[in-house]
Amino acid sequence: MIKTGVDPAKEEKIAYICRQFRIPGDMILCRWIPNGHINEAYYAAVYDGWEVKQYLVQKINTYVFREPVGMMRNIDLITQHIMDKEKTIEKRRRLHFHHTESGKNYLVLKDGTAVDEDLDPLADGVEYWRLYNFIDRSVSFETSGGNADVLRMSGKAFGRFLQQLQDFDAGQLIESIPHFHDTRKRLDDFFDVVRLDLMDRVKEAEPEIELIRKYRKFGCTLCEQIDQGLLPIRVTHNDTKTNNILFDRNTLDPLVIIDLDTCMPGLACYDFGDTIRFAACTAEEDEKDTGRMKLDLNLFRAYTEGYMGELADVLTDREKESLSLGAAVITLELSSRFLGDYLIGDKYFRIDYPEHNLVRAKAQLALFTDMMKHMDEMKEIVAEVSAAASGCENL
Repeated sequence: MIKTGVDPAKEEKIAYICRQFRIPGDMILCRWIPNGHINEAYYAAVYDGWEVKQYLVQKINTYVFREPVGMMRNIDLITQHIMDKEKTIEKRRRLHFHHTESGKNYLVLKDGTAVDEDLDPLADGVEYWRLYNFIDRSVSFETSGGNADVLRMSGKAFGRFLQQLQDFDAGQLIESIPHFHDTRKRLDDFFDVVRLDLMDRVKEAEPEIELIRKYRKFGCTLCEQIDQGLLPIRVTHNDTKTNNILFDRNTLDPLVIIDLDTCMPGLACYDFGDTIRFAACTAEEDEKDTGRMKLDLNLFRAYTEGYMGELADVLTDREKESLSLGAAVITLELSSRFLGDYLIGDKYFRIDYPEHNLVRAKAQLALFTDMMKHMDEMKEIVAEVSAAASGCENL
């Protein structure tokens, strides 16, 4: 075993998990992967006597994903649908989740030992794990870095993902996180947290709380459109950050969308809006200097070009009109989630320092405020790009 700083007991555990997923050979390398807010992840290289094969091994965060069995069934259905639809798709463009001897694409451990039954994911000593192929010669980007080409290709990737699933019945899927983008409920829950003030932190965030209160009704706009039947429910990714796309290292061609945990029924505009929130801005999502957090309209345009190049003939007119609104609504929603998590003691998002979630909330509210100033310009760009792309499969 090559020494990488991973605890020997953890290395032994990851090797054991690989065997449970019927991976032949000996693990020769194990590395912890620090990226991501939610799941615990490891890279594993296994030598089978002929070649070294690479895998990603993840422990599912069952505090966040309370129904890991249903979530993994979602992933099975989605990945199989895409492979059935595009039978000639090359291996590097597939996510393949390996199965245990009993045919499950997840593994249940009880006190470190595999069991062939589904147990309460929140019970003491119970863990849920999964293993899938590592995409070789790929790269991901934590942010766009202000690169319009990265944003354009990101739009193409997430647009293609939605296009591949346009004929998939979203009713087959469970909500892996119930009410995930129910902004009305998110804001109701947020103000419940404010009222309770369990950690005595509300006084530290009064300006931010009042800004969210001011735009509470605006935040419910998309929920109202769903209630009125104005927007179709599709299979959406719901975590459309640039770091959830793997690109070819040399060409920057998007290869595959990863982190399918939050795939469930949803709105296209939330997926579109989350990338804009995360990547079409002038600073990172946890920027401490809120004056640096602005919407970059050039990056907004680039992403829209890639996205609409795949979806101009798929989305309804009402959906196209909702895209800019989705960017602002989801930014407000996530502001409330970051701040709400801070107020209850940082239970959901992984933090690097005590005020991390408060800093995130302030940065997102600054971005939301700037988006509202540029809403008309955003809508004009979407309309212009959509008109140019209409009738074309790719830009």
